[in-house]
Amino acid sequence: MCINMRLPLGKTQMDLVFRSLLCIFAGDLNKKTMIGKQILLINDMAGYGKVATAAMLPILSYMGHPTYNLPTALVSNTLDYGKFNLMDTTDYMCGVFPVWKELGFSFDAIATGFIASERQADVVANYCREQAALGTVVFVDPIMGDDGKLYNGVTPSTIASMREMVSVADLIFPNMTEACYLTDTPYKKEGVTWKEARQMVDRLRNIGSKSVLITSMPVDGQTSVVGFNHMIGEYFLLPYEEIPVHFPGTGDMFSAILIGHLLNGAPLKQSTRTAMDALYMLIDLNKDNEDKNRGIPIEQYLGVISEKR
Repeated sequence: MCINMRLPLGKTQMDLVFRSLLCIFAGDLNKKTMIGKQILLINDMAGYGKVATAAMLPILSYMGHPTYNLPTALVSNTLDYGKFNLMDTTDYMCGVFPVWKELGFSFDAIATGFIASERQADVVANYCREQAALGTVVFVDPIMGDDGKLYNGVTPSTIASMREMVSVADLIFPNMTEACYLTDTPYKKEGVTWKEARQMVDRLRNIGSKSVLITSMPVDGQTSVVGFNHMIGEYFLLPYEEIPVHFPGTGDMFSAILIGHLLNGAPLKQSTRTAMDALYMLIDLNKDNEDKNRGIPIEQYLGVISEKR
């Protein structure tokens, strides 16, 4: 059994949390960049394929952030191949947290992704709460599905686990499918209106997340990213053109580029647009790859994420 205590917030801790959020989501008003933020990735690790941790770690390291990882599962390969072997690492994680606490390890940010079980969700959520009380910013990608259906190996119980994770987040970035599952909203392939999009954002905020992005969402006929920045009370809509090809791991790459820019001091809306543009270029450069199930070989294209567009 893994036990984490939830710490009460004193005035000093509350001030620290507020300053951290203000710098990250609104942009640091005094410094152009904030290089070298320590970030912990809590996500699965695939042995074959550039998804999850294998996709995010190179990007964040390239962007100047010391990046650490804690695997939620070891997976033989990307799920797109249809067959895979997965090992839940919850017991291992429960042994890690006490050691890290004894050694005094801490992080400026935590980014969570695939969660293997409801028990694991409780363990990770409790750790995130404890770290958030000390000023750590928590990013959650509630990885569950796409195109109106759940991914291979994802069960309905995963939805409850992800709601637990959303409840501790400063920023979440589900795609439209995941947002629908989290909020019990019927999936509409044809898309939604701008009013309906804002309503879905608000339902996600009601679960607990402070700021929200919803990706891959057709809004009034245009595929878009919908956002809400809680630090300035702003809803925003960023349309984009899709490339008709599928790679696993593109959501992870979007998350990593987004987080990297946020940690470097860029505002949320600007960071989102930058990540969208970089991801478009990554997909375009790789759209003719023969085996797309492996994902995009990100190490070959790291320069793309820093190019000005």
